[in-house]
Amino acid sequence: MIEATGLTKSYGSKTAVYNLNFRVQPGKVTGFLGPNGAGKSTTMRMILGLDAPTNGSVTIGGHQYHQLPNAPRLVGALLDANAKHGGRSARAHLLCLAQLSGIPARRVDEVLDVVGLTQVARKRSKGFSLGMGQRLGIAAALLGDPQVLLFDEPVNGLDPEGIRWVRELMRRLASEGRTVFVSSHLMSEMAQTADHLIVIGRGQLMADLPVRAFIEQNSTGFARVRTPDGDEAGREKLVRALAEAGGQVLAEPEGTLKVTGVELPRISELAHAADVRLWELSPHHASLEEAYMRMTQGAVDYRSSDDQRSGLQAPPQQVPGGWQQPAGPQGGYAPPPLGGYGAPPPAHAAPPHPPHASHQAAAPYRPEDAR
Repeated sequence: MIEATGLTKSYGSKTAVYNLNFRVQPGKVTGFLGPNGAGKSTTMRMILGLDAPTNGSVTIGGHQYHQLPNAPRLVGALLDANAKHGGRSARAHLLCLAQLSGIPARRVDEVLDVVGLTQVARKRSKGFSLGMGQRLGIAAALLGDPQVLLFDEPVNGLDPEGIRWVRELMRRLASEGRTVFVSSHLMSEMAQTADHLIVIGRGQLMADLPVRAFIEQNSTGFARVRTPDGDEAGREKLVRALAEAGGQVLAEPEGTLKVTGVELPRISELAHAADVRLWELSPHHASLEEAYMRMTQGAVDYRSSDDQRSGLQAPPQQVPGGWQQPAGPQGGYAPPPLGGYGAPPPAHAAPPHPPHASHQAAAPYRPEDAR
């Protein structure tokens, strides 16, 4: 079990993590969620003793990481898939870790087989793809057959088959009674993998709940209703009946109605009383992504905006030689001529028309011309 008590970490005037209190229980997959910059990686580094807390403490099985006897045999972690010597083969990398921890060499071949890298075991890891590097990092975490495992973004770079394999691996490890703590930004994957969630924002705890309870507390369910196409009169009758019953009705772009405030059986009764046929009446529960976005929208530090393309939508300009640079489609950006807008054509480019006297530049002004 991992337990944090009053866990705080500051870097100068910036507080990355503030007063975190949580427990990661064995026998389940615990997802660790939060926006970029929320303090997830800092928290994991403190769990593993890589960063010292400014205040508070975090323990594994009641002991701080550096107090654990032969910690690599008890705790496995993947924080950075690039934490390897690129000149070494996958097998040599794992063999070095095994020898440092007193792990038999035969275990190296076992974990290489588990993660599917047996065929490339003797290839230098610097030539590995991102997904292969992730698999090697997972192999290193499994090397000591630990009871506690931490993974930071373990599915980065993996193909769909690899993502499914990681999901099944996490659930299998938890079913064996191990403590599995996983940080990820893939909400759809966390919904299928995690049993419990710990959510932080701007370094502070926002939620510590089972996945289903988290979704229920941070979302609103609704009913999706569809009437026959072309039956506008029936649709309007149903909308009025639902409004009179205290429901809120929102028309969706695909032609369905989104209804809140009225239970499904009541919607069916109202439609029957109004003599309106229904083509669809289905419940809708928010996804983990929807619930997560709703909870953390106020804790996001980095927000994107629309691309205004300022300065790129330049109007056509007259350039030396008497020709114009055309605008792009719908007045959009068009590549400038060689040398940039307003620059003379390059020396190798022939002018579109023969030079004419009217095109000759005027002679510079001289003081004696005034006399």
